[in-house]
Amino acid sequence: MSLHLQFDHIGIPVDSPQAAEFWVPDSECWVTNPRTHPQRIEYLRFKTIPELEVGSPEWKLWHMPHIAWRVDDLETAIADEEVVFGPFAPSDFGRVVFIHKHGAIIEYLEYTDLTRWFGAPTPWEPV
Repeated sequence: MSLHLQFDHIGIPVDSPQAAEFWVPDSECWVTNPRTHPQRIEYLRFKTIPELEVGSPEWKLWHMPHIAWRVDDLETAIADEEVVFGPFAPSDFGRVVFIHKHGAIIEYLEYTDLTRWFGAPTPWEPV
């Protein structure tokens, strides 16, 4: 079965609070809504960052940007992949997982509702 990927956003870790952040209990971080950013940027601010081996996939998850793709089936998307974190449901809109591929962190999102982001109505348009 082939995997259909659709671009969703770029996630960038930051150290300072951002406007309109949403709390994600599973990853203990605040995130912004990438659908409200003109370049589809999501900012992530972690409550605490674990000490990890520099350059490891887990270290990259906490310190490096990631690219996020929408997928129709999360299980199919992660088959034979190096899962770094998840899968989990950060909120009411679906499930996510982070993998390590081609030296980078990739997020796959399986949306159940594209009209909501952490309980709030949100704009959505295909890119």
